[in-house]
Amino acid sequence: MANFKGHALPGSFFLIVGLWWSVKYPLMYFHQKGKSSRLAHYHQRLEIIEAAIRTLFSVIGILAEQFVPDGPHLHLYHESEWVKLMNWQHSTMYLFFAVSGITDMLTYLVSHVPLGLDRLVMAVATFTEGFLFYYHVHNRPPLDQHIHSLLLCAVFGGAFSIFVEVILRDNIVLQLFRTSLVILQGTWFWQIGFVLFPPFGGPEWDQKDHANIMFVTMCFCWHYLAALCIVAISYSLVFCHLTRSKRHGGEAIGIQKLKSDHTYQTALLSGSDEE
Repeated sequence: MANFKGHALPGSFFLIVGLWWSVKYPLMYFHQKGKSSRLAHYHQRLEIIEAAIRTLFSVIGILAEQFVPDGPHLHLYHESEWVKLMNWQHSTMYLFFAVSGITDMLTYLVSHVPLGLDRLVMAVATFTEGFLFYYHVHNRPPLDQHIHSLLLCAVFGGAFSIFVEVILRDNIVLQLFRTSLVILQGTWFWQIGFVLFPPFGGPEWDQKDHANIMFVTMCFCWHYLAALCIVAISYSLVFCHLTRSKRHGGEAIGIQKLKSDHTYQTALLSGSDEE
């Protein structure tokens, strides 16, 4: 959708996933998953639910692109003309992310799926997103081209990071780096919507003003700094929460042990008095 909502929708999806990952990966790291079967089972169920939600997001995106009032309604070619190719490109992006979500679910539901296939398909989906957007803005005004080209930095950076995760799986640094780029994609989609399609009747940006291009470039750096801060804050909060819970848990165990020892001593004294 070539409007504000068409950019706010994927922006919201990326932002929700990125914020969730900023909490999930520190939790997995500090819990050191796999040390107990209970934690491994809980992690597996969580991954399946997340993959299902990401697949649902993709399906919603496809339906929104195809069946909005001015959408193509699944018509690709009509009366010797291509029909709403921009909507079709967005739908194709969502389709690859849906395949990624389904692959993630199969990885945890089917035992013979090769380990790393989920990351490989996710990397391909992310690369496809960048590939589509690279050819998305040819012959468009300079500001339009530039603001989308900045998005490609986050997209291709994320694709490369996920490709590396195929080999270095469960690496917390790569996971947090990917998370920061996904959050950046989410906020930048919103920024594109505000710049190209100002809501609430705001003034339109001059698409050929070089000063606007300079400001947007600087703004992109601010967005990434904000994404890094979000990841750092989430990591710190998870660490503090788990440290506090562990401390309180240890104190509770200590109190329970003291009570047990006191009860045992009382029983011994009672027994000696009876004798």
